Amino acid sequence: MDPARAQEIAAGFDLRALPPDFYANPYPVYAALRAHEPVRRMPDGSWLLTRHADLVAVYRDAQAFSSDKQVEFTPKYGEGSPLLAHHTTSLVFNDPPLHTRVRRLMMGALTRRAIAGMEPGLVVLVDSLLDRIAARDGGDLVEDFAAAIPVEIIGNLLGVPHTERGPLRDWSLAILGALEPRLTPAQEEAGNRAVVEMLDYLRGLVAQRRRQPGDPEHDVLTRLIQGDGGEQLSEHELLQNCIFILNAGHETTTNLIGNALVALQEWPAQKAALQAAIDRDPQGVSLEPVLSAAVDEFLRFESSNQLGNRRAVRACEVGGTRFEEGALVTLCIGAANRDPAVFDRPDELDLARADNRHLAFGFGIHQCAGLSLARLEGRVAIGRFLARFPGYRLAAPPTRGGRARFRGFLHAPFTIG
Repeated sequence: MDPARAQEIAAGFDLRALPPDFYANPYPVYAALRAHEPVRRMPDGSWLLTRHADLVAVYRDAQAFSSDKQVEFTPKYGEGSPLLAHHTTSLVFNDPPLHTRVRRLMMGALTRRAIAGMEPGLVVLVDSLLDRIAARDGGDLVEDFAAAIPVEIIGNLLGVPHTERGPLRDWSLAILGALEPRLTPAQEEAGNRAVVEMLDYLRGLVAQRRRQPGDPEHDVLTRLIQGDGGEQLSEHELLQNCIFILNAGHETTTNLIGNALVALQEWPAQKAALQAAIDRDPQGVSLEPVLSAAVDEFLRFESSNQLGNRRAVRACEVGGTRFEEGALVTLCIGAANRDPAVFDRPDELDLARADNRHLAFGFGIHQCAGLSLARLEGRVAIGRFLARFPGYRLAAPPTRGGRARFRGFLHAPFTIG
């Protein structure tokens, strides 16, 4: 991009007034911001950070930068709204001690051994989806594959009966859609309705689990209900964090798998190299490191979650800029993951990239609690899809989700070749 044009774009950038073409490809805009206004003051007075080092500095300093969203979300959603009650209680938008309590309970059911134990069932699930796709000679990469996997996995973790999982994806999309920088009335209405409906459903599920507890080593809901060391969550905390688990585990992993399979169509040399590794080892004995590196590169290249938020609880400095107490800060993960100061050839997909210090899972005390599970889902889904359908092709241009915070596709029709 011409330097003068890049400077003009950076100087006029407003996260709450994004042009339509931004959603298709935000990365040239991110590059302009990194080069000319890496600590950008928004028209509303908040700040946008786009450099990798600045994001890490904020992630590291949980004492100066709060994840609590009461101040930021109350005017956005309104006092007493379902969306406000949910987003200000969920794990990701809280500080210790609530964050510490919920994360400890959750991690007890997401140990390395527990996640390894999920792999056989995940393989069966993925293969069953691939069988259905084969019978139809194709389908939709998102609806028929990417979205179906995490809904089942998180449904299993919380013990949601299979016959009751139908509404989960739509609820999730509506609630997370309300996190966009600029909230439309339609998004607000859909998000509030989804929270109410989800809470109504979860109250019944929790009551049933209290009567018939599952194995707390594997059942996250039972573990959250029973607590740990005599410490328990309130009913409100329990229900809202069940919503969080369903949403966080679904949307980002759907985007990881969908983004990866579309990106491979756009980078044929990288697809050929990964395909060759899979073809050399059809049993998958030595594929884990290859697929692990690929999954991390997909996460860097097209971060499922592009934006994070913090509030400065005291005056401090980041990237040479002084923030006053109360400053609202947006962390642009998508920009940081293409920072040339950290990544060689950042705008190229390189599935063998070494020392991949991407921030797709965050960093510090708020690093994604389910990152190991997401990586497992990505490895199994992408690896087995390519082993089964090496010649798959997009049948039509994929449809982006039209959101700035969560980057993924709504539809990606394909044939198996």
